[in-house]
Amino acid sequence: MRNPKCFERDTVREYIRMSSILFMCVTALAGAGGRHPDDTSDLQPVATFSIVGRDPQNGDLGVAVQSKFFAVGAVVPWAKAGVGAIATQSWANTTYGPKGLELLESGLTAQQALDRLIAADAGRAQRQVGIIDAKGNAANHTGDECLEWAGVAKGENYTAQGNILVSEEVVKAMGLAFEETAGELAEKLMAALVAGQDKGGDRRGQQSAALLVVREKGGYSGFNDRYIDLRVDDHERPIDELQRLLKIQLGMR
Repeated sequence: MRNPKCFERDTVREYIRMSSILFMCVTALAGAGGRHPDDTSDLQPVATFSIVGRDPQNGDLGVAVQSKFFAVGAVVPWAKAGVGAIATQSWANTTYGPKGLELLESGLTAQQALDRLIAADAGRAQRQVGIIDAKGNAANHTGDECLEWAGVAKGENYTAQGNILVSEEVVKAMGLAFEETAGELAEKLMAALVAGQDKGGDRRGQQSAALLVVREKGGYSGFNDRYIDLRVDDHERPIDELQRLLKIQLGMR
C-alpha cells in the first residue's frame, strides 16, 4: 500500500503544477486578447516608403517597400492577381490587406475600398495606405497622426506613400522613377525604391525591404500568382540586396 504522506505530497505537487499552467494560460490569453485593436501604445510605427503599381500591358500588380523596421515584407505588401495591390503602413492595420482585397474583388474601385476600410477603423488617423485596383485606379490615405514627414505622390497606375521620411522629395522621386523606367513592373517598382532612398528615404535609416508582384498563374509551376516574392528582413543596405535578388530571379525566367 502506498504511503499516505507520499500520496499527499504528490497531490500537492500536481496541484501546484496545474495552477502554474493555468496561470500561464490566463496570462497569455490576457496578453493576446486583452489588447484593443486600436491600442498602439507599445507598437513601433512602420516608418516606411512604399509604392503600389500596375502594369497596363499585362495586368501585373505589385508593391515595393523599404523601412527602418524588421521584416517589413511581413506587414506592408498585399496583392492578388486580377484584383489589386495594397500597402498598409504607419501604425499598420494589417487587416487592410485581406479585407481590402476582398472589397476590390467584390467589384469596388480602389477609392471605394479605401473609403470602406477607413470608415470602419477607429485608428484611421494613424494609418497610411496605398491601393491600386486591377483597372489601374489608385487611392491613398495618410492619417493626421502619422509622423512627419508623411505624404504621397500619385500618378497613372501607381501611388507612392511614406512616413517618417526625410522630405516630400522621397515620394516625388519614387513616382518619377516609376514613370520613366522601362521594363517589367518589378523593375519599375525597384527603380522607385532606389530613387526614394537616393533622396534620403526613411529618416531613421534602413533595415528591411520587400518586393511582391502577382500575375495570374505566375508562381512556381503556375500553382499560384506569386510571380515575384522577395524579402530582405535585416540588412545594412536592404534595397541593394533586394535589387541583387531581383536580378537573379529575373535571370531565371
